[in-house]
Amino acid sequence: MAPGLGAAMTVAHVYTVAFQGIEAREVDVQVHIGEGGGGVFNIVGLGDKAVAESKERVRSALSAIGLALPYQRLTVNLAPADLPKEGSHYDLPIALGLLAAMGVLPAHEVANYTALGELSLDAQITAVAGVLPAALAASEESRGLICPAACGPEAAWAGEIEIIAAPSLIGLINHMKGVNVLARPSAKLADDAVRVPDLRDVKGQETAKRALEIVAAGGHNMLMIGPPGAGKSMLAQRLPGLLPPLDAREALELSMIQSLAGELPEGAISRRRPFRNPHHSASMAALTGGGIKVKPGEVSLAHMGVLFLDELPEFQRGVLDSLRQPIETGEAVVARANAHVRFPARFQLIAAMNP
Repeated sequence: MAPGLGAAMTVAHVYTVAFQGIEAREVDVQVHIGEGGGGVFNIVGLGDKAVAESKERVRSALSAIGLALPYQRLTVNLAPADLPKEGSHYDLPIALGLLAAMGVLPAHEVANYTALGELSLDAQITAVAGVLPAALAASEESRGLICPAACGPEAAWAGEIEIIAAPSLIGLINHMKGVNVLARPSAKLADDAVRVPDLRDVKGQETAKRALEIVAAGGHNMLMIGPPGAGKSMLAQRLPGLLPPLDAREALELSMIQSLAGELPEGAISRRRPFRNPHHSASMAALTGGGIKVKPGEVSLAHMGVLFLDELPEFQRGVLDSLRQPIETGEAVVARANAHVRFPARFQLIAAMNP
């Protein structure tokens, strides 16, 4: 019997998050190893298919570092049990809970962390979406954060909390045992020195350029009507260059949305205004958010930036009607039978069409 299994009813705890919009809801991962059961491994707590498959990834990852699960009844509860859980980021907290229940790691220490990360079959910890909101949630609860090494720079923006950015499960165990301590990741700022499209590239069109300057100054929306080749798209692409850079609070808010969408390259935060240009065949879910796993749409990814709709009459009418609420309220609401999710969506709408 592995050490720490003598007390049959001892439950190990570690924390993770479930995402509702940009809000990260706390989830208590409870792991119990009971007598008998013949190696039965159950995960309960309203998880989706990716969560149910976690047990196979966790089993293989532990095997890869030379650990076998005990031949007993293993129960993992994701509490609160009525909160839907989606995604593969539950792999790491489940593995940590099992390691604590088996006595490999001290249970009281593991309980001080919020963890998220996907495990590969060879025990590497791979990147997941939503690390920045999770880090901010952990900071509010005065807990440390355990995340993949690739997401460390993103998590570091949460402030002075303890962050363990581990490349692998064995690296994480060695760090927590003090054998090989991992360095704290550094917050990373994106290189915004790359040249953005500049209005001086546009020759002529003085009236249109003056209109674009007024739009930038006043935060207005704009519709451009003109023949093909008149420069409508070229003008729209140069609007973000007229807008001031994001301040620290705005950059953090936008980065939380990008983190959830998996569009935060290398965890680096940018102060550049976003420019989104969806194709006219985009669906309503793609534009306003939604899908089987609710994700932010183009209106939210354009938050505090520019949403450009080229060939405006080619968009489906229902898709255009769905823009009414975000334009009026500054947020996109995705309603589901079991969830009501809100994403920020304050943007400038620039549209173009032929006569």
